[in-house]
Amino acid sequence: MRTPLPDQKLPHPDQQNQDLQGEGNYEAARRYRKSAEQFVADGRVDQAAHDAKPDDAAQAQAMKDAEASGRQHAKR
Repeated sequence: MRTPLPDQKLPHPDQQNQDLQGEGNYEAARRYRKSAEQFVADGRVDQAAHDAKPDDAAQAQAMKDAEASGRQHAKR
């Protein structure tokens, strides 16, 4: 960034970098939200839930064990 002349002001930080990575990327958030809304609007939720279902009892147990392990590390 250059040093401004005495009669110039520095641009506002939001004007310097439109991505605004420090607090989040607003454009990426908009794209994600639009994509998620389109996913629901297209009626693809039920199929995705069906596809995520465990194939057998062993896989179901592995998923439950992984969830329990993750919950142990979660803040309460």
